[in-house]
Amino acid sequence: MTERIQPRTLKGFRDFLPETMIPREALMEVARRVYRRYGFSPIDTPALELLEILTGKGSDETDRQLYRFEDHGGRQVGLRFDLTVPLARFAAQHIGTLGTPFKRYHIAPVWRGENPQAGRFREFVQCDFDTIGTESVVADIETGLVIHELLVELGINDFTLSINNRQVLSGLLDKLELKDKTVPLLRALDKLDKIGREHVAAEMIEAAGITQQQADQVLKLAEISGSTEQVLSQLDSLLHGNALGQAGVDRLRQITSALEAAGVPSERYQLNVAIARGLDYYTGVVFETTLNQLPSIGSICSGGRYDNLAGLYTKQHLPGIGASLGLDRLLAAMEKLDMLEPVGTPAPVLVAYFDRERLHDYLKLAQQVRAQGIGVELYPDPKKLAAQLKYADARGFRVALIAGSQELDSDTCQVKDLTRKTSQEVSVSDGGSDLVTAIRAILEK
Repeated sequence: MTERIQPRTLKGFRDFLPETMIPREALMEVARRVYRRYGFSPIDTPALELLEILTGKGSDETDRQLYRFEDHGGRQVGLRFDLTVPLARFAAQHIGTLGTPFKRYHIAPVWRGENPQAGRFREFVQCDFDTIGTESVVADIETGLVIHELLVELGINDFTLSINNRQVLSGLLDKLELKDKTVPLLRALDKLDKIGREHVAAEMIEAAGITQQQADQVLKLAEISGSTEQVLSQLDSLLHGNALGQAGVDRLRQITSALEAAGVPSERYQLNVAIARGLDYYTGVVFETTLNQLPSIGSICSGGRYDNLAGLYTKQHLPGIGASLGLDRLLAAMEKLDMLEPVGTPAPVLVAYFDRERLHDYLKLAQQVRAQGIGVELYPDPKKLAAQLKYADARGFRVALIAGSQELDSDTCQVKDLTRKTSQEVSVSDGGSDLVTAIRAILEK
């Protein structure tokens, strides 16, 4: 007898049952809707890329986390670790056909061989949107607006969108004559919220070879706080005389004033000079979004401007900016905050099946409701009502339509609210308009 294989998943990878997959797909649908509203078009790219496309684009850490191997043709390939690097390759390859500016969204899985923890997995979905081919501040502003609108439409209102500009950080390092230390210093600085000032300073000294005094000067910038105007004023003073840093401050001023003009509540965004984003390809404005009720889970939507990434693949200057919704991290947060309703079916209505001889009538009843855009499942076997209602409760149906031969003969059925345990008799004649009205009244409660 053949030995059975134990069914199991790899560490850091997951199966998704319907009760998990249904809210995942609902969030993705919201993201698609918001992205399309701003004119972003869908694209897709291969999960596998040539290794040279992926390595050296994110950070040393992402290079270490790459799933890499040799394919059957002897080529060195890797699984994409994000959707931005493949986008840069895609744009360089197709921009002649697409034209600029090009706005795209991409919702797909990525892979990183990192240590799994709460809200972090080795396979996860990113919901990206990007604008390629323009350095305009309008694209920066729009990125902030999309992030804000996306979270609000997902039902999240208590969040903070943190905004910074790497030009500010780079300008200070230039002023301190530490420009050649930019990458290790920004990587260390990005960990300030996670490991604290003392450990960040130690990492800066070790990784960049700077002095304690120089580390303190960099951290002094990162610790600037206050209202938007207070932060901008302090940055103006600190970076006076440095063109790069001042340009970064000016752009932050344009972005924040535009968010205010567009009606984004001031309590939902802030300037945070400490955020740098860990990936090396960012060159300008950067965004991070945290839940005020659950800041420990980290950024749920982040991104920024990367004006040089496509230059690795083409001579054409293709600046870009975008952000990514961390779907899995957001779902983990929403579950902790008890924001997800347990449901095992995408169809809210169950048609109970009693009389085997009246199958066509039950099918007609289900089709009447489906024709109005409401999901319906017909129970497949003519069992007792108790068994069918038990199934409905287990799957999370909201409404049950119950009709025996007597009701079917009189063109009526019982509409049962499975949450409130109430029911009413409704006519199903005239195309089922009364029936649909009764169902919608329950679903909208």
